[in-house]
Amino acid sequence: MTKNGELENYAIGGAIGAVFYVEPFSTQDIDVFVMMNSEATGLVTTIPGWRYLKELGYKETRGEAIVVEGWPVQFIPASNALEQEAYLNAVLLNFEDVPVRVVLAEHLVAIMLKTGRLKDLVRIQMFFAQEAVDPDILLDIIQRHGLENKWKEFKIKGLL
Repeated sequence: MTKNGELENYAIGGAIGAVFYVEPFSTQDIDVFVMMNSEATGLVTTIPGWRYLKELGYKETRGEAIVVEGWPVQFIPASNALEQEAYLNAVLLNFEDVPVRVVLAEHLVAIMLKTGRLKDLVRIQMFFAQEAVDPDILLDIIQRHGLENKWKEFKIKGLL
């Protein structure tokens, strides 16, 4: 989609992004961070990529996702400073000899911390148990994005 100019860029996040850094675990979809066109106005906007995929024959949807090769893909607008930074700092990693842009481990953990769902907190533990995150870089991100209280709560709960 980026080669054909449909997306300026993208960054894989969520659980699929996490499996580039930690042991695989079950997930239901692929989260793809995208930047929205700054000219979009109104309540309803078109998420980048949807029209393109539908023209290629991918018409099945599941909730907020479009199904591509059996996988529900959610295009998530990078809607806050943390997600935008994660999108901009994504790195190229290989998946079956194909380079893909993936959110850095430290940004994934910070986003999971911000979201705060139980499954996110468990996944944060995985990142630390498998030494997949640089604690200094993560702490810098936590401080810059005002997540210190969430970090303290996480540590108080004995999850780390």
